[in-house]
Amino acid sequence: MFSKEFPYEYKGYSVNFAEPDLNDVGVRHPKFITSGFISPLIFINTIEEYLYEYIGVSNLGHLSELDWLAFSEHRLLTLTSGKLFIDELNIKEKLKAISNYPEPIKLYLIASNWSLIAEEQAFVKRCFDVDDEIGSILVCSRIAERLMRLCFLYCNKYAPYSKWFGKAFNLLPISDSIKVTIYNAITAKTINDRENNIVTAQKMIADIHNSLNITEFVNVKIDNYYGRDIKVIFADKIFEETVKRLENSPLKSYPFIGSLSEVPNFTALSDEPKYRDNIKALYAK
Repeated sequence: MFSKEFPYEYKGYSVNFAEPDLNDVGVRHPKFITSGFISPLIFINTIEEYLYEYIGVSNLGHLSELDWLAFSEHRLLTLTSGKLFIDELNIKEKLKAISNYPEPIKLYLIASNWSLIAEEQAFVKRCFDVDDEIGSILVCSRIAERLMRLCFLYCNKYAPYSKWFGKAFNLLPISDSIKVTIYNAITAKTINDRENNIVTAQKMIADIHNSLNITEFVNVKIDNYYGRDIKVIFADKIFEETVKRLENSPLKSYPFIGSLSEVPNFTALSDEPKYRDNIKALYAK
C-alpha cells in the first residue's frame, strides 16, 4: 500500500529510494521518480524485534552489568534521544530503563577512564624528552579524549561515535574554559603549552568529580612526577577512590578498560549485536 499510495515527493524530498549503492557500503539514496511503484525505505517491526535487532536485547527490565558493557553507547544515545512522533505503544516509558548508565556502570567507566589517563599521564613530557614529538602529541590526544569522555559521564550523557563526538562535547553543560583548555592542549605548538594545558584540563575535570560527591574528596593538585620535571595530577588517586565505590559489585573484578564503544573505529564490533557475547567475554577471568 505504501508503494502504491505514497506521493513521489514530500516538501521537496524524494519519498522513493534507490537500490543499495554497492560503492557506498549499501546505502540507499533518495531517487526522484515520476511513475511506477515507490520504494519508501520503511521498516515495520514490533518494539521487541526492533530492540533486539538494534542493541541485541528485547527486554530492558533485567539487564546485567555485562549487558551494559556490551551495548553500543552510540546506539543507546540514538534510542534515548531520537524523536517519537507518535507513541501510543508507550515506547518512551519503556526506554526510561536505558536513559542513563546505572550508577555502578557509570562508576566503572569513570574509574576506567581515570585509570587509562593515569597510565600515560607522564608520557606527554617523557615522549618529548626522548625526541618523540609525534608520540607526545598522540599521548596528549588520547588523554584529551578520555577527559572528554569523563565529561559526558559526569553530565549523565551518552557519547556519540567519532563523527559527532567533538560537536556533542562542545554542547555539554560544562565550563567553556575546560573546552578551550583541551583544545589548546591538542593544538599546542610547544611542549610547554601542550603539557600545561593537558594537566590543567585534568585538574579542572578532577574538580568536577569532587563537586559531584561521587566519591570521597580526592585532594588533587598539579605536581611533579616523583621529583622529575614532569607535571601530573596523579590521576590514579581518583581511580583508586572510585573503585572503592564498587566494593560490592562484580564490576570491581573486571579489567578497567571501559567499554569497546570508547575505542574509536571499533564500530564494526561494538555496534554489532551479534558480537555481544564476544564482548562480554573480554571481562571474564
